[in-house]
Amino acid sequence: MSNEPILVIGATGKTGSRVTTKLEAKGVPVRRGARRSDTSFDWEDQSTWAPILTGVSKAYVTYFPDLAFPGAIEKLEAFAKVALDTGLQHIVLLSGRGEHFASMGEEVIRNSGLGFTIVRSAWFAQNFSEGYLRDPILGGVLPMPGGDITEPIIDIDDIADVVVAALTEDGHLGERYEVTGPRLMTFAEMAEVLTATLDRPIRHLPITFEDFHANVAASGDTFVADVFTAIARETLDGRNAHTADGVERALGRKPRDFAEFAQTAMTAGAWPSAA
Repeated sequence: MSNEPILVIGATGKTGSRVTTKLEAKGVPVRRGARRSDTSFDWEDQSTWAPILTGVSKAYVTYFPDLAFPGAIEKLEAFAKVALDTGLQHIVLLSGRGEHFASMGEEVIRNSGLGFTIVRSAWFAQNFSEGYLRDPILGGVLPMPGGDITEPIIDIDDIADVVVAALTEDGHLGERYEVTGPRLMTFAEMAEVLTATLDRPIRHLPITFEDFHANVAASGDTFVADVFTAIARETLDGRNAHTADGVERALGRKPRDFAEFAQTAMTAGAWPSAA
């Protein structure tokens, strides 16, 4: 096994931290790219890009907070040029289903001259256990807009497994893996799964996109809420109401079910007052 590190941009994030852990468990050295890490990386500071890219041939890249943020596509394009100049050979990019700007980011990487793998993801199950929905769930509600639309929510550990396979195994160059959970569920059905898992009532609370904006703004800032609400409006319209086979194509197994995610998260203490 090569001693050359694999670069993980966004190593402290939801997917990046898991990719880092899984790579290290396989004995693969990792160069962590984050603003607060031994090898500093900042999307807003281009002087940090070449140093962290030098000496690596493979990288996993997530754009924080999201590819929909103003200037993200331009920064990703500039980053890809620096990566090509410093000798990067294979980039694995995290993208999002049904998002206009995510599709633009994919095209940037496809046309960059780099070897690539695209991982286009459904909504994260971990938003329920680690994100903005955790506290409302502790309070007994799952507040989401979108009415009765269905989503194939995916466990981030499945995303990380796909990324690690793409970075460490042959056969993934040039692939676009659209990764989803194994079944479509309404938010009301997700609340039913949480009710059964936590052994306490969790009800779906249908809300407007304006309410969604207010909830996100309360836990962050208004600008972040603006962008995330725009993404929710764009994607929670039924366009993603279908499953995809990316996990099976990349890993040769089915993705984890939402019920399995919920049980694992509860056992790990995600909702302590409900345990």
